[in-house]
Amino acid sequence: MTKPSLPDLLHAAVSAVGGTERPGQVAMAEAVAEAIDDNSHRLIQAGTGTGKSLGYLVPALAHGERVVVATATLALQRQLVERDLPRTVDALHSQLRRRPQFAMLKGRSNYLCLHRLHEGAPQDEEDGLFDQFEAAAPTSKLGQDLLRLRDWADETETGDRDDLTPGVSDKAWSQISVSSRECLGATKCAYGAECFAEAARERAKLADVVVTNHALLAIDAIEGAPVLPQHEVLIVDEAHELVSRVTGVATGELTPGQVNRAVKRSAKLVDEKIADALQTASETFERVMELALPGRLEQIPEDLGYALMSLRDAARNVISAIGATRDKSVHDEDAVRKQALAAVESIHTVAERITNGSEYDVVWYERHDRFGATLRVAPLSVSGLLREKLFEDRSVVLTSATLKLGGDFNGVAASLGLSPEGVEGDDVPLWKGLDVGSPFDYPKQGILYVAKHLATPGREGTRGDMMDELAELIEAAGGRTLGLFSSMRGAKAAAEELRGRLDNPILLQGEETLGELIKNFAADPKTCLFGTLSLWQGVDVPGPSCQLVVMDRIPFPRPDDPLMSARQKSVEEHGGNGFMAVAATHAALLMAQGAGRLVRASGDRGVVAVLDPRLATARYGSFLRATLPDFWYTTDRNQVRRSLAAIDATAKADGE
Repeated sequence: MTKPSLPDLLHAAVSAVGGTERPGQVAMAEAVAEAIDDNSHRLIQAGTGTGKSLGYLVPALAHGERVVVATATLALQRQLVERDLPRTVDALHSQLRRRPQFAMLKGRSNYLCLHRLHEGAPQDEEDGLFDQFEAAAPTSKLGQDLLRLRDWADETETGDRDDLTPGVSDKAWSQISVSSRECLGATKCAYGAECFAEAARERAKLADVVVTNHALLAIDAIEGAPVLPQHEVLIVDEAHELVSRVTGVATGELTPGQVNRAVKRSAKLVDEKIADALQTASETFERVMELALPGRLEQIPEDLGYALMSLRDAARNVISAIGATRDKSVHDEDAVRKQALAAVESIHTVAERITNGSEYDVVWYERHDRFGATLRVAPLSVSGLLREKLFEDRSVVLTSATLKLGGDFNGVAASLGLSPEGVEGDDVPLWKGLDVGSPFDYPKQGILYVAKHLATPGREGTRGDMMDELAELIEAAGGRTLGLFSSMRGAKAAAEELRGRLDNPILLQGEETLGELIKNFAADPKTCLFGTLSLWQGVDVPGPSCQLVVMDRIPFPRPDDPLMSARQKSVEEHGGNGFMAVAATHAALLMAQGAGRLVRASGDRGVVAVLDPRLATARYGSFLRATLPDFWYTTDRNQVRRSLAAIDATAKADGE
């Protein structure tokens, strides 16, 4: 039997999802197929509207090897599992003569734990467990959430938190879920045979395509204990997010509250002397943290170093003692011991890591008005980890709408542990970059406007001229505005100010769930939506409701961000340009993602307005502009107002 051709398969899949075949999608599919056949690596930039999920799914399914697809957002995971994969498998079935299986796999705490649900959660103060359903007042929000979870547990087939609509608070979910460290294990648990997390793992083992998230991919790489099934092909979608997600997984933290909980959970399971030592170490640590000032710790202060060594040693003794203890008077002793052990092990791991003091780690204090001080430790870079763990023994394809920064792939490649394109050497994974472009005609569909006449934004304080400019732009556009702000404080200040000045409804992130805000924004063209980071990447509103995207300033990391400033300093110490490698790269990625909110369909028209003159005047401005879609560029404020008014008039004439 002749093997079906890739163009035929792609055509069948695109027809099945009701899409249009695009040259960029074909080029992408061919590059993915080539990478899989050669067991090589690709970085592929595919602009919005390319149809990139089919561009990698079709060649992966055609090849027949197991493939893992890792994404950053829940929305894309759902799209793949609920829409793209079922339709593609159906469309390719007759040509492939097989029906590839697919499954979703997440971290254990994403799944409802039947043991925790039925047996209760270990309490902090006493032996045994408590019934969280009895403890929470039925009229309280927590009580209502828990009752709804109990009903949902009887009907759900997956136990997956993301299948629960509407969702519940983190506090409610924590009452009926466990981390991988707290899990008893299927063989020891009375509910092991019905376990949702175990069922998800079993489905993944049998699947040809496993859809997961960046965090689980990072855990699989970092912790050495395989979570994902063996696979020959890894596709990382939304790959511009990978480094920050891996950094998040590799970051440890210690708080006095966390240590206190560990003390309470373990106190009754070990003898008094060992418990007292951990209690004393906890009190010492708490006293040090009361005086902690936010910022990086280039050297560990003596008092903190002593507190951490005491915590480490006391925690190690508790871990050994819990491992040896048996006490039948404790109800569901295995669960109580496992949760205590998980809490103490977490403290031991972080205390030991900071005490050992690796030059490749950054340590800092954070302070929160409500929660007090936190001690954090994160890797200075994850590039070495990614080079070693990601690119060995499999073909890797990384794709996103934004991988070329300033015109080439090398900046993103360096953050992933890769050498510049084409450079060969020992232990250097070879890769190729491909930009398949976008089906959209950016110069005709969009304008990039930089408000060059405004004052350069300072670190603090309101920007009166910026507020005036923003109000005038929104009025010219007739609403239809997505406002992307570099801080929540800035978004709130703008919303408060403009609600008093404009007739347009202004929605603010945090005042409603993100899904609800986006739905309301899309429903009414006069409405504006203001917010921060998740809006820069999470809004997909084609059509006349989003015809003006405003960025209040270039989103550089804060100068006092300990991790970013440490990374910048490290680049400079090695002879590089720290500002361009870290701060400008961070800003370029965010701006490209933010600008990508404007044109989501071939009929979309509009303006991306950047209210920061540095994009036009600073030396790094050309690097940032080269990362943005190729919109028509202007600094003429009158021209842009006329264009917005014309776009508004056209939308009204078309009946919106």
